[in-house]
Parts: sequence; structure tokens; C-alpha cells
Amino acid sequence: MTSAADPGARVSGAESAADRLGALIFDVDGTLADTEETHRQAFNYAFLEFGLDWQWGKPLYRELLKTSGGKERIAVYIGTLPAAAGSARLRQLVPAIHRAKTRLYAELIADGRCRLRPGIERLFEDARSAGIRLAIASTTTAENVHALLTRHLGADALQRFACIACGDHVERKKPAPDIYALALATLGEPARRCVAFEDSANGLRAAKAAGLCTVVTPSQWTLGEDFGAADLVLSHLGDPGHPLPPAQAARVGGPWLGLSELRSLHAAATSDAAQQAAKS
Repeated sequence: MTSAADPGARVSGAESAADRLGALIFDVDGTLADTEETHRQAFNYAFLEFGLDWQWGKPLYRELLKTSGGKERIAVYIGTLPAAAGSARLRQLVPAIHRAKTRLYAELIADGRCRLRPGIERLFEDARSAGIRLAIASTTTAENVHALLTRHLGADALQRFACIACGDHVERKKPAPDIYALALATLGEPARRCVAFEDSANGLRAAKAAGLCTVVTPSQWTLGEDFGAADLVLSHLGDPGHPLPPAQAARVGGPWLGLSELRSLHAAATSDAAQQAAKS
């Protein structure tokens, strides 16, 4: 397959029955919606509830996002504080702080401040109509996933997904492939029949380690990260009201990434993987 970094590349290929696209697996934060600013605000509100004088500004939070998982992020931050700050006591508070942050995040999401990114709902509907299953593979909590999906897709949103795998379901978080391995096992699908959607380098590494064809749509928090291993990198998935930039549309073969274009990308990636396996 031509590299996704080539602005003139167009996806192509033909699927065999054994490799036909069977499921789309989505990360959540940054991929479905640009939620990280809301997470940052919820962390800061939680710190206030616990009487902590911590304030995670945007530059600091961008750095903390290199660590997957909210509890893990708090623990990493505590590790940067002076020993006199009582780190042992603070570490004991991490689960409670994180529970408060999760509650506050759900309250903030309920006001509709985090819209789904362009093309997400369109691709969900197209996939369901075509009999392609949907799944979630995220390092965030189940409560956060539920809050976002039900706010934007309705009370029956969770029923649209054949699998919702979340961070607390596995021991190792992204960039480890565990969450994708769990999603694939739950779906009963081999990696070659699925496409993953991510927004970060950690997510891309996890998906690729699981053997998945991967589309990356960077968020404002992950721009500039290394996405060289991705099968396709786009600003967003695009839709009629928000088409892809011209160079990306030319690469994909249309003004947005639809099922036809996605099947071609997937088939080409599957063919390339098979050829590489044959050579090794």
C-alpha cells in the first residue's frame, strides 16, 4: 500500500471473503470527540473538592496525556511533587480523586459541550446499515464512555456496540495492545477483519501491536506526534457539512471517508500484511 504520508496516494484494493471488513473499533477520548479539555477541567474541579492546590494547565496536561489512564496520570503527577508534599498520603487518595473527577466529567458532558467529531455519527450509521459491527477500545472508564455516547446518540447508544472494552478491563493500558486484544476476543474477529480508529501515538502503537489496520485523526492535543505507522492519517473523517481538506480528499478518493473508501484502505492494508508475512 502507498504510504499514508504521500499526499497523492489513493487507497485501493479488493477484499477476499476471508478478509472482508467485519468490525470498526474506536478509541474514545480525542477520537470520537475532543473530550480532553473537559477531562482537564474535571480533574481541576476534583482537586478543588479535595482541597488540593493543583492546577493542571494546558501545557502540563498535554505532557500528562503521554500517560494513558486517569488514575495513572494523577500518580505520575504526584511523582513530580516534592517529597515534603506527602506523596504516600496523596497516592492513597488517587482512587477517590479519580471517582470525583469521573462524576464531574459526566456532569460537564451532560451540558453538550463535547460534540462528536465530523464523520463519526455518519460512519456509525453507515456501518450498522452494512452489517459491520462497532466496538469501543478505550483506556478511559466505562462511566466516561457511557456519558459521552448516551449524551450524543441517545439512551440506546450502548446497544449499537457489539463490544465496549474500557481501561479498567485490562491490566496494561495503551500503548500495550491488551485493550484491542480484549475487543477482538469479545467480537470473535481476527485483526485482519477490523479497522481501528485512534487519535494518539500511544493508541496507534496499541492498535498496530494488535495487528490492526489503523486510521488516525489527531486531536488538538496529539498534533505533532509520530503517526508514521498509521495506514491513513486524516484531520477528521469528514461529512457533507465538513468535508476533508482537498489533499486528504484526493488521498482517500472522496470528500469524506465512507465505507467504500474504508474497504479499499482495509483491503490494501490486508494485502500488504499478507505479502510481508509471506516474505518473513
